[in-house]
Amino acid sequence: MIDVEGYLRRLRLLHDGPPSVAGLFLLQQTHVERVAYENLAIWLDQPTTVDPVESAERIIAGRGGYCFHLNGALWALLTALGYQVTRHYGSVQGAPESPSGSIGNHLVLTVAGLPSADNPTGEWLVDAGLGDAIHDPIPLIAGTYHQGPFVYGLRPSEAEPGGWRFDHDPRGSFTGMDLRPGPVGMDAFENMHKHLSTSPDSSFVRTSAIQRRDAHGVDTLTGLALRRVGHSDTTTILDREEDFAEALADVFGLTLTYQERTQLWPRLWTAHEKWLTTKRA
Repeated sequence: MIDVEGYLRRLRLLHDGPPSVAGLFLLQQTHVERVAYENLAIWLDQPTTVDPVESAERIIAGRGGYCFHLNGALWALLTALGYQVTRHYGSVQGAPESPSGSIGNHLVLTVAGLPSADNPTGEWLVDAGLGDAIHDPIPLIAGTYHQGPFVYGLRPSEAEPGGWRFDHDPRGSFTGMDLRPGPVGMDAFENMHKHLSTSPDSSFVRTSAIQRRDAHGVDTLTGLALRRVGHSDTTTILDREEDFAEALADVFGLTLTYQERTQLWPRLWTAHEKWLTTKRA
C-alpha cells in the first residue's frame, strides 16, 4: 500500500534481505536522523490525517510529522518489509506533575521475533515519533539504557497494567511515556489527532516544534529558538527569515516553498515577539 522503494530512498537505504536486528536498528536510526519530528503542517494550515499511507507519501515528499504520522508510516514500512510490528496506545507525560497513562497522545511500536545476545526475548521498543528521545530500538527488558549522551529507563508501567514505562533523560522535553499492552488500529488516535492539530489548548497549535535526533544528541527548533542538546548545550535565536530557512534545510532536512515561507515566517515572528513580551513581564 505504500511506495516502499521511495520510502527507502528517502531514508537513503537499500533493502538488503529479510528482517534482522541490524536491519531494525538501521531503519530506526536513519528514520530519526533523516525524517524530522515537526508540526509545521498545523502552522501552514495543511490538514493531515493519521492514515499511514498519507503519512508515508508526505515523508517521501520530504516532510515529517509527529508521532501519529511518523510511527504510523514506519509501521507500514516495517510491515511491508516483513517485520512483526505492533501498534500500541501510548501516553506521553509532559511534566512530573502531569497525569501518566490513559491519555492516548502517542502511537508507539513494538517489534517481535528478533532475538539477540542482549535481548533473548526478541521484543523491541521502536519509536521514530518521540522527537528528542531514542535513537536506537530498546529491548523490552526492564533496565537502564545509554544512547549517546542520554540515559533512558524502561520498567513495567504503573499506569498501564501489563504495559511498559519509558523514562526520558532528565534533559528531555518530556518526563516519560506509558505503553498499553495489546494492538490498536489507527482509529484509536483520530480524536487526539484532531485535538492536537486544531485545539487552542494544544501545545502544537500554540508553538511550532521541530526535532531531529542523531547518535550524539538532538537538535530542537521551538519557535525561533534553535537548540543543540548533547554533551554540551547551545541555543541560538534565528531572528532573520534567511537564517530560519537555512536551519530548516541544513539541520532538519526540510525545504519549504516560497509560498510556505511567506506564510509561516510572519506567524512565527509574531509568536516570538509575544514570547519576548511575556518573558520581559
